[in-house]
Amino acid sequence: MPGRKLAAALAAMAVMLAAACSGGPAKKDTAAAYSAAPTQKGTPKQGGTATVALTPGLSPNYIYPYPPAASSGTVIGRGLMWRALYRPSGEGTQVADAELSMAEPPVYSADRRTATIKMRKYTWSNGTPVTADDVVFSMALLKAALALSPANWSFYTPGQFPDGVTAEATAPDTLTLKLKTAYNPSYLLSMLTLLYVMPSKEWNIAAKGGQHLDYTQQKNATAIYKYLTKAAESQSTFATDPLWQVVNGPYKLRSFDPTTGSFSLTRNDAYSGPGESRLDQVDFKAFTSAAAVLNQFKAGNLTVGTLDSSFITQIDALKAKGYNVYGAPAPARFDALTINFENTVGGFDKVIAQPYVRQALQRLIDQQGYIASRGIYNGAGSPNYTPAGIGFGGAPLYPYDPEAARKLLTDHGWKVVPGGVTTCENPSLCGAGVKQGQPIGFTLASANTPAYVGARDVAFASAAKKLGIEVKIVTKSLNYMYTNYGNPFAPATKNEWAMQDFGPLYQAAGYPTSNTVFNTEGSFNLGSYKDAKADELINASTFGADDKALTTEVDHLAESLPVLFFPTPHTLVVWKDTLSGPQPSFKALLSYIYTPELWYFHS
Repeated sequence: MPGRKLAAALAAMAVMLAAACSGGPAKKDTAAAYSAAPTQKGTPKQGGTATVALTPGLSPNYIYPYPPAASSGTVIGRGLMWRALYRPSGEGTQVADAELSMAEPPVYSADRRTATIKMRKYTWSNGTPVTADDVVFSMALLKAALALSPANWSFYTPGQFPDGVTAEATAPDTLTLKLKTAYNPSYLLSMLTLLYVMPSKEWNIAAKGGQHLDYTQQKNATAIYKYLTKAAESQSTFATDPLWQVVNGPYKLRSFDPTTGSFSLTRNDAYSGPGESRLDQVDFKAFTSAAAVLNQFKAGNLTVGTLDSSFITQIDALKAKGYNVYGAPAPARFDALTINFENTVGGFDKVIAQPYVRQALQRLIDQQGYIASRGIYNGAGSPNYTPAGIGFGGAPLYPYDPEAARKLLTDHGWKVVPGGVTTCENPSLCGAGVKQGQPIGFTLASANTPAYVGARDVAFASAAKKLGIEVKIVTKSLNYMYTNYGNPFAPATKNEWAMQDFGPLYQAAGYPTSNTVFNTEGSFNLGSYKDAKADELINASTFGADDKALTTEVDHLAESLPVLFFPTPHTLVVWKDTLSGPQPSFKALLSYIYTPELWYFHS
């Protein structure tokens, strides 16, 4: 959209939001329409095709389970073709789903330096057993990827897992991990939910039809990794290359559309894990907007999907069309304005480094107002002021209070000009590096979907303007932001964005430490936040055994504000009444964890 049209659209939205916040709150009993999850029901039928709506604006484009940083890949059917050693949980009280995991829980030595893992009986699609050697192979390739670039795994912090971890198959069904440094068991388990198990006997090659290599030698592991990731660039052959047909999950790839990112999965008849796998096929459809998803629901063309809180008024219409609707905040989810502490445009880095500035900006976010507004969350949201999500933290340290925000600035040497340009009048009070006459202004990159993202960003910019702070909003697609806006993997664009809002960020359910996200060397520390105290506390929750370490870490981050916190929108999970399965399998969709092998159609 041209700049002039975008400005006009944002101005119109600001007017709409002002009206909504002042005179049009959503109904107080909004959650009553979706808070009860339907129970499992019906006599299962064998067969059928379920059509699933993918997250609008985020289309998969990669097939290898560990996409390299250069690809900025979103993986097709993550966890459905290649299982992780432990299946991540969709519940906020546990890290892994014990029933759906490929192994028994780890057994630790007294010093927590050895973990012994018993594999369960899983089978590859070619009939051979999944063994501990396959896990060793997967670890070897992950290490090879990270040796090439630390950005090749977004969950990596240098010096941490898998660094210092030696994997050995002490028996075909027994994996032994030797740890140079003891880990908190919950943290290590969260890492193992990200360790996708790949076929060591079929993928240990460095060329098509090449000889099988000893992957325990790093040079061979590197050669194998380069071959597999090169093969994963050929999107047109994803569904036909025999390489990608050897899977251990409940599904195999049937087709992939490189143009749209839509794909189809068909049942893996050799799958030996939990679930009856009654569905013949699962089609995942890509969309560019949430409105398009809603239209397809109304037309009856979708079986399962999610909608954001902007469509809360459509619940009755969806139920009338024969759909179930369940909604809640996802566990370990937080929504925030990610701050780029290395953006130097207009001296932004010097200004935002001042804790009082971040505190003032946080006090401009009217969390309760955003939730109540028909123009933003439509009543479907919950306040949140921590990176660990709902259920963590006590009373907010910096609740909405524009007058307190103004006083923070004036007390620190700023001349506040409401509706004008606020500037630093007394550099000795403004803080290190802030010059006299320095304004507060920055660019906010806002995702074009879901709708509440743009709405809340406009509301924030409007509140900032009332304190003389200029926020320039630029709208970008999710794929573009994921590719270009992150200092660890896209340092060349660090001056293109000062803040960004891409929607939700999910920590590990059950143990939501901010390791990789807010520690200095974290590979997903998008805005280069640096805080020695935060590093110390994150290390304590990562390596220590103190049950209180995580709470201490979360409380510190809530106080220091590495980001500006928004309320958490409620995700609406929508599925046809003719489809059923265990209740947790639909609740897990709040975290975009798909388990269609547990679903079935019924009459």
